[in-house]
Amino acid sequence: MKNFRDLLVWQKAHQLTLASYRDTVRFPREEIYGLTSQIRRCSASIAANIAEGCGKRGNNEFQRFLHIATGSASELEYHFLLARDLGFLANEDYGRLERSVTEVKKMLAGLVKKIEADRLTTES
Repeated sequence: MKNFRDLLVWQKAHQLTLASYRDTVRFPREEIYGLTSQIRRCSASIAANIAEGCGKRGNNEFQRFLHIATGSASELEYHFLLARDLGFLANEDYGRLERSVTEVKKMLAGLVKKIEADRLTTES
């Protein structure tokens, strides 16, 4: 069992979630159950799945939760694009959020590769 708070990718995902909450405050009120809710849900899902995976016993389960987190990050990436195109996010805010979600996705991919490489090394 790993402490998720020690993982840099979790820390970055948590910061992304906080930024998502801050930036959606300005969305139209009628979006509270629409895009605002979707962005908040899938941003929180990234960090939550990393945390849940850390609580599992084996690396296979951890890796599975990292894949789920990656899917949530891809969903979030689209929601940011949609919010920008609808005029809910300024280009500069979109750019900052998009860079952040891309960084988290790259970090997740790197961690998955590391776990896979460690698994292959121990099987040899």
